[in-house]
Amino acid sequence: MANDWRPSNWGDEVALEYGKAIRGYSQTHGKYRVYGSNGPIGWTFDALTQGPGVVLGRKGAYRGVEFCREPFWVIDTAYYVVPKTDLDMRWLYYAVKHYKLGEVDDGSPIPSTTRAAVYMLELDVPPKHEQLAIAHILGTLDDKIELNRRANETLEAMVRALFKAWFVDFEPVRAKLEGRWQRGQSLPGLPAHIYDLFPDRLVESELGEVPEGWRHSTIGAEVSVCGGSTPSTKDADFWEGGHHCWATPKDLSALKFPVLLDTDRKITDAGLAKISSGLLPVGTVLLSSRGRCPAPC
Repeated sequence: MANDWRPSNWGDEVALEYGKAIRGYSQTHGKYRVYGSNGPIGWTFDALTQGPGVVLGRKGAYRGVEFCREPFWVIDTAYYVVPKTDLDMRWLYYAVKHYKLGEVDDGSPIPSTTRAAVYMLELDVPPKHEQLAIAHILGTLDDKIELNRRANETLEAMVRALFKAWFVDFEPVRAKLEGRWQRGQSLPGLPAHIYDLFPDRLVESELGEVPEGWRHSTIGAEVSVCGGSTPSTKDADFWEGGHHCWATPKDLSALKFPVLLDTDRKITDAGLAKISSGLLPVGTVLLSSRGRCPAPC
């Protein structure tokens, strides 16, 4: 650490301001982002505070940390961070993440981050010019990650549209049936090499018209839903030095896109032997009853 970094505590550097409840925010439309404990939850036409700013989750198993350049709203399950000293906001965002303030827990039955617990924690504060340099380097990397995330969202939207066209609206079958698609021909979203994969007739079923050869079934008849389990957290042999990924609702809730590449905690071979499902293969679909999204792993 550089000699000119100064030791301090969070209570001397920032104030954690409570968010406010909001009614009628939209999932899709609005001028300003609305944040909750887990991150962005919608849009509104009113701002609670000006940007740039930092949001810190206050309640729940997963309490995220977010940076917002523009004015924004924070609901009452989260804080927004207000500097008391001359701090660069983006450096502050990285400092909050580095010191894991979202994991500070007051021990109550509902996991919560309290101001008193945060304010007493120590940190080291670099001079302003070093804050700016750190924020620039890390911010450039995060901006690239955000561009990739948006590209992934676009690709996911294309996949959903393609799935609906092929397997809900049966567009390839209808195109063959109506003579709009011939062997060797490519149509938008219908490459020539998949022509023979689709039938050229629709037949009646319990669900209405379906492609010839398809059958009516249920999810339960096609797949099995298996519950996970947790090796005893009191036995260090199951956890210390672990290398097998152990997925939790927290891991799924933290995803920016629905692919789980790593987990917060890992288990040992001994821990794996305690789990009835065993080691699941790559491509397994994970579904949390408490998290926000399923994820192929």
